[in-house]
Amino acid sequence: MNPLVLDVARSMTGRAWRARLDEAGARRAAAIAQSHGMPDLLSRVLASRGRDVADCAAFLDPSLRALMPDPDVLADMPAAVERLARAVRAGESVAVLGDYDVDGACAAALLVGYLRAAGLDPAIHIPDRLVDGYGPSVPAVAALATGGATLLVMVDCGSTSLVPLEEAARRGLDTVVIDHHQLGAELPRAAALVNANRPDDLSGLGHLCAAGAVFMVLVALHRALKASGFWDGRAAPDLLAALDLVALATVADVVPLTGLNRAFVAKGLAVMARRARPGLAALFDVAGADGAPSPFHLGYLVGPRINAGGRIGDSALGTRLLLTPDPVEAARIAADLDRLNRERRVIELAAVEEAEAEALALVGGGDSAVIVAAAEGWHPGVVGLVAARLRERFDRPAFAIALAGDTGTGSGRSTPGADLGAAVRLAVERGLLLKGGGHGMAAGVTLPAASLPAFRDFLHDHFADAVARSRAEAALEVDGTLGAGSATPELIGGLEAAGPFGAGAPEPVVALPSHRVVDCGTMGEGHLRATLAGRDGSRIRAVAFRVAEGPLGQGIMAARGKLVHAAGTLTVNRWGGGGGRPELRLLDAALVPDQPG
Repeated sequence: MNPLVLDVARSMTGRAWRARLDEAGARRAAAIAQSHGMPDLLSRVLASRGRDVADCAAFLDPSLRALMPDPDVLADMPAAVERLARAVRAGESVAVLGDYDVDGACAAALLVGYLRAAGLDPAIHIPDRLVDGYGPSVPAVAALATGGATLLVMVDCGSTSLVPLEEAARRGLDTVVIDHHQLGAELPRAAALVNANRPDDLSGLGHLCAAGAVFMVLVALHRALKASGFWDGRAAPDLLAALDLVALATVADVVPLTGLNRAFVAKGLAVMARRARPGLAALFDVAGADGAPSPFHLGYLVGPRINAGGRIGDSALGTRLLLTPDPVEAARIAADLDRLNRERRVIELAAVEEAEAEALALVGGGDSAVIVAAAEGWHPGVVGLVAARLRERFDRPAFAIALAGDTGTGSGRSTPGADLGAAVRLAVERGLLLKGGGHGMAAGVTLPAASLPAFRDFLHDHFADAVARSRAEAALEVDGTLGAGSATPELIGGLEAAGPFGAGAPEPVVALPSHRVVDCGTMGEGHLRATLAGRDGSRIRAVAFRVAEGPLGQGIMAARGKLVHAAGTLTVNRWGGGGGRPELRLLDAALVPDQPG
């Protein structure tokens, strides 16, 4: 076990603070710093990402050429390309069916944008959460077949849609599925199933989101069409210009930012900065996003607004926004999504209060390994957000289920080490769920209301050991220590070179030793603000989101005027223009021992 940082064995949130690097990693970091002449903190971050002296330069400039394999390594890729190329050359009527989240919207927009450039006019169907439920349905497939489609492409869905795909085959409709969700024991009937998580796929690309998988398909399709002379005399689309959509989906779907995904996001952010896609430019404007595009913007400002359409409004709004070339139309749709997002927050807050009350009773009554909260009247569009809040507050996997009569529809969010997608597939096989699917960190379910107690017991038994082990080993991993005066914009900019940061590639965490809480208070919807001062008089503003009523918020408020060790991530707050000021996004704190009073 790595050594404690600042001797913090139990913080305000109940965690130990441990160095992210072990002794061997620390030696590797020192070698990186000496060889490349970089700051110690940056070298420690690189070493913690598994880098060595020889490969730091390549890591700091991730290249698609170096990191992207031949698309044909994915199972069924040749079959998918053959069927899509045939449709393009014959000018077939193609329909695209996508999921209603950010990944689904981006995947659908990627594919439709390319097919439009090739001269097709695909029909787009994004299921309505309330009317159609989760994923493809028999009525949707029937409607697309009746509308004249000869090829149906499902993106970000379809891997477990056995019955709808049988219906497509019965109607003579060919299907290609491009997905990344976990599969059941039986593969669906399709002309091609491109999914790196299928059991016979050896590509090692299971960490791609659906938009990443679609991009791989389009690279292979473009190569095939080019080889056949299809683009001779035509304006071929620029696939690299579509990386903005891949980056957005990769961050919003919380897949690991490692390997190829890291290159997708790094290059996609650069594309996004050019503001060439009217829909994304309008979303950045309406969200008030400042500075260069970053994973924070995508995950917390842009992504939630696209999701708002699928949660409580028109599920196809996000895809239409990402496809429109008209800035006026883009501004109108972005304004609609912003309004829906505000409405979503009100609906979500009410459900969260109810869910947290139920969760407190469940945890207090027996320390359940998994939270499963359910109620009549919750909007199905916010249950995933409610589950995320429960996971965040109670530090264990959580489901929130909206009950309507004798059926419940819900979403789950997990913690590291607890594979939610696999558990849901097992629950389906055991007859506890009507349907369900997902991946390691998130899943969706539909179940009979009467099965709720059995589903709750199943999850508790399934995850008891993993959750107990995870909680016993809970620790905040710290990359290094520094004082408030050392947290300069230049240092923070240097650390950003090791990004992009997100799932699987956490932001560098720094610890500020023995800083005094000069002042503190609350802001917004339960957020904390504080000013921390070092022994040399230097100060830094600290903020923490949704913690005011929790142990961290209450602990900081009680520590006003006292010394604390503070830990968090560094950012430059550029709100209001100017060069920006350094800010600590506070993750944890510990009272310095042996203080008077």
